[in-house]
Order: sequence, then C-alpha cells, then structure tokens
Amino acid sequence: MSDIAIVYAVYADAESAQAAAHMAIERELAACANILAPCTSVYRWQGEVTQGAEVPVLFKTTRARRDALMAALALGHGYEIPAILSWDADAVHLPFAGWVEQQTRGH
Repeated sequence: MSDIAIVYAVYADAESAQAAAHMAIERELAACANILAPCTSVYRWQGEVTQGAEVPVLFKTTRARRDALMAALALGHGYEIPAILSWDADAVHLPFAGWVEQQTRGH
C-alpha cells in the first residue's frame, strides 16, 4: 500500500482551478493536479435548488501533506463554503508513489 492521497476540489471557472493547481505544485503540496472538464453541479443553496457549471480538480499528494494542501486550497478559494474532499489511494505502480513523495517534500 502506498502513502498517496487524492484531494478533490471544485472551482467556479477554469482560471480559478488553474491558479489553485499552480499554487499547489509550486508550494510542493501536490505532485500533480488534474484539471477536469467543466461539470454541472446541482445543489441546495440558501433554501433553493440551483445548478451551475464548476471545474473539478484532482490533486495527487501524500497523506503527510494532505492537511496542508487542503488548508491552502481553502484559504485561496472563492466559495463561501468550498467543497474540498480527500481520500486515500493505492498506487499499483510503486515508482509513481515514490515520485509523488519526492515532489511533495516541502521546503
């Protein structure tokens, strides 16, 4: 089993998603960020059902860096209540897990 964690967050637009991805990589909080295609989210907000386009991002990091990554994403997020979620992930290819570890050692 590897020490990889996936962090998922959604953003209002591609520019916000790209800024978060670059910040995470530059600060060595994540080894990689996959900016996905825009999606339609349906949710209840302030008592009303609404929907809107959002841009999801998957961040690959280590369990040790996960909390720092999630905190940094929350600080710079434009939403009042951002959806930032995480789960542990197994890497079948262990050299990939080693690469993630190398990229997220921090300063």
